[in-house]
Amino acid sequence: MLPNSKILQFLHSPPPALPPLPQAPNNIPTYPSPPILKQHCKFSRRDFTICSNSSLLLLLGSALVESRARAEEGSAVDADKTDGLQENALPNCTAKAPTKRAFLDISIDGEPAGRIVIGLYGDDAPAGAARFSGLVSGAAGISYRRKEFVKIMPNYVQHGGVRSYGVDAELAKRTGSNLAAESLVTEWEKMNEKCPGTKNLAGSVGIVVRDPTKPPPKIKLVARGGKLEIDEEDVGADPNGTEFVITSKDSPELDTSTLVIGRVLEGMEVVKKIGQVKTVQENTGSPYFRVAKLIGDKRATVAERGFNRPYSKVLITNCGLIQ
Repeated sequence: MLPNSKILQFLHSPPPALPPLPQAPNNIPTYPSPPILKQHCKFSRRDFTICSNSSLLLLLGSALVESRARAEEGSAVDADKTDGLQENALPNCTAKAPTKRAFLDISIDGEPAGRIVIGLYGDDAPAGAARFSGLVSGAAGISYRRKEFVKIMPNYVQHGGVRSYGVDAELAKRTGSNLAAESLVTEWEKMNEKCPGTKNLAGSVGIVVRDPTKPPPKIKLVARGGKLEIDEEDVGADPNGTEFVITSKDSPELDTSTLVIGRVLEGMEVVKKIGQVKTVQENTGSPYFRVAKLIGDKRATVAERGFNRPYSKVLITNCGLIQ
């Protein structure tokens, strides 16, 4: 079927022209266009991220510095308060003032070695200072004269004191002197409670008041009145409160047995000279000694007393108080 001629004419005819648009009047005012933000803020996303992170880090850093400063100020105040409380609570045990002076003249194998001058703490250790001054001056009926040093250790030297039996004990009884160490032990306990830390510093002089190596009493059965009773037997003897030590170095191991009564004022070179004397070497590592010590053999005790004993005779030739 052929298409109609009118329809073909309509399809091939051009579209009708549209009427012209009305023109705007010429009197309308014109304004300058606003500035484009993109032209003035040329920040990329990376720059904006770096700037934001830097600002955040700066804020966090300033807050951290401020908190640290406050913490340091608080810790300084707390430290000052703590130091003040410690100064008020704990006495100054190192600033002891000597009230008396004593001297010891020393000889090694008959050759004069020099004089040791000792300051005694009469206010801080009255019982120990009185015991030492009485033995040095001879007021106790006995004296340290012609008595020898019995032990030389790397940190100290020890004097044997006077004997609590025989002639020395008889002379002490005549003057009414008491060689018991009970009062010295009480004073030693008070000093340990009062002054924590090392008491036997370099140059200290102390009286041996107890033996920390002494074993506990042995328990044994004893027949009394037809009955078996439990009894305790002391092993070894306690110090009699006349042995003393002079330290050449800090000796905390002596704090468990020694009451500090003074310090060396002059003659530390003499103490060092005594420390250089050759001694009997210890043999505690021997298996025979260990077994003998374990079973309580008295020969082990006798051998132990000879350890660190000087080969040379180190004597106090003269002693007394300095007025």
